[in-house]
Amino acid sequence: MEAAGDHPVPSGPLAVRWLACDPGRPRAGALGTARLAFENAGTVPWPPTGERRVCLGYHWLDELGNPIVWDGLWTALPREVAPGERVEADLTVRGPLPPGPYRLAFDLVAEDRYWFTELGNAPLEREVPVAPRIARRALAVRGGNPGPQDEPLVPEDEAEAIAYLAPGVTAAPDWSRRILDAHEEGYAAVGGSVAVEAGLLRRPPPPLAPYAPGGGRNPAFEHPLLCPSLVREVDPTWTDPVEGLPALEPPPDEPWLYDGRIQVTARLRSGRRPG
Repeated sequence: MEAAGDHPVPSGPLAVRWLACDPGRPRAGALGTARLAFENAGTVPWPPTGERRVCLGYHWLDELGNPIVWDGLWTALPREVAPGERVEADLTVRGPLPPGPYRLAFDLVAEDRYWFTELGNAPLEREVPVAPRIARRALAVRGGNPGPQDEPLVPEDEAEAIAYLAPGVTAAPDWSRRILDAHEEGYAAVGGSVAVEAGLLRRPPPPLAPYAPGGGRNPAFEHPLLCPSLVREVDPTWTDPVEGLPALEPPPDEPWLYDGRIQVTARLRSGRRPG
């Protein structure tokens, strides 16, 4: 770990003296681990549990010090830390979106009360480059045949992300490029719009109406992601197929994206009655 260096330490019941840190190698949108060494420089112990527990936390700032993510994930202390005691601990950190240069500010939080920085404590800040979520632009497809793509697909054992299609589903030529752009940006799960091949139905069946092509990103999308793509590190949670298309429940603890510009075309069974 790198030494924290000199910094002001206030007097009072809740005070921290930072000793050292290792911010890890964060990736956009992904969970990672940082390590801290610090001292309880105050006059009261820090309980790791209960209503007045103290937790490790962090803020992501831009290069000018403006908060990008203020209330980062909290990690419980490994044990009660008495006044004057020093401790080392790991904490879980989720990288911000998109990748790029940031400042990572470590902090402590007294639950339901305040961050230590609000009491005059200095955060432990480090300039940290946040890498893309996927190391390589490598997408594989399971099921279906997407057709020619701007970015060639790879075998599944070489892929950073896997898209799930279905028989009779093709994709726009920019489909793979847009999916990989979104995964690089930090999104774990990506889904888009569904067009119905002309001539088979007079109009798309009602269950596909929310997926009509057009528009862009919809952060309030309330439906499953159809024909989705997921990074390899995330396990899918499937729901009932929609008109025969694989349907993913958006992961509640991971960043996900619906983007109407990411388009597939489905050839539904001709015997299906419209509407």
